[in-house]
Amino acid sequence: MRSRLILLPLILILILCILALRLVGFVHLFFEHAGTAITQEEIWSAHFGKEGEGKKDERQQRIPKIIHQVFHNWKEPGNETMPADWEETRGTCLGKNGDLEYMLWTETKSRLFIKDHYPWFLPTYNGYNFPVQRVDTVRYFLLRHFGGIYIDLDNGCLENLEPLLYLPAFTTDGGRGALSNNILGSAPSHAFWILMTESLIPYNWNYLFPYITISYASGQWFETAIWEQYHLEREKKKKLGVGLKDGEVKEEDKIYRIWMDDRPISEGGKGGGKEGWRFWTQERGGTWVNWDNRLFLWVGDHLILLCVAVVGLNALLWWGARRCLRGSAGGRRKKRGLMKRDEEDV
Repeated sequence: MRSRLILLPLILILILCILALRLVGFVHLFFEHAGTAITQEEIWSAHFGKEGEGKKDERQQRIPKIIHQVFHNWKEPGNETMPADWEETRGTCLGKNGDLEYMLWTETKSRLFIKDHYPWFLPTYNGYNFPVQRVDTVRYFLLRHFGGIYIDLDNGCLENLEPLLYLPAFTTDGGRGALSNNILGSAPSHAFWILMTESLIPYNWNYLFPYITISYASGQWFETAIWEQYHLEREKKKKLGVGLKDGEVKEEDKIYRIWMDDRPISEGGKGGGKEGWRFWTQERGGTWVNWDNRLFLWVGDHLILLCVAVVGLNALLWWGARRCLRGSAGGRRKKRGLMKRDEEDV
């Protein structure tokens, strides 16, 4: 009995320490990110010149001239007719980028692609609880295999995307915490997408809440976690002098995050805010909304308050555990005192 009284608080303290470490690692996903951020205007200017004089870009083109889009109609399986507004939106990208190959990935084509090229992932792909997770994951494999630019169907195009082809790889940053996976680009076989795709199985957990499961097992939170891991590993290699060119990470191993913050500059919009959107538009989305989305959107808006509450709860539990330990120790001392007094009386 005595050992149980001691063991229980110790187990509780250990659990609290593990939770605190996990919380710190998790919260880190929603604040400042590693790596190089770049604005859409900077990409445009690097290609055409600051005044848009149409200078020839002497850099090496790294991303293939391919646009990928994914359409899985999980509400009406087998119906591959796209909603009219999405058809119009993707038409803006087709119209502005006639020189780029276009690849539309339906549910059937996506599964065949995974089966043919990454059969080791097919059981996980088929086993996802939420259809949007297959839309999330297939895009990562497409970039790993073919390279190119992936665009969600609710994003339209304002300009030709050629200036982006001179980056080795990129993701997008909405400036509100986790990175975005709505628009992505890469050369084929880039180390980041290899790490992404090979991390999907270890991250494939059911977190009870649909929003957390989708976000952290395959979506934006997952992408952000791997982003941080990738840059941490690059920094370690840099310190060891591995995979460097002239003391820096090789250009082909870099990946940029492009600002896509739609808040006005006056409200803290980063990268020029919505005024700085040179390449894309944002139209109707929200097709993967579940019952808990509003809850976690609220959490995202009150993240600091929530962290304070969690830390306070941990402190309260820690105090309770210490009280238990002291109470147990005090009880033992009292019992020993009574036993000693009984012996003296005898």
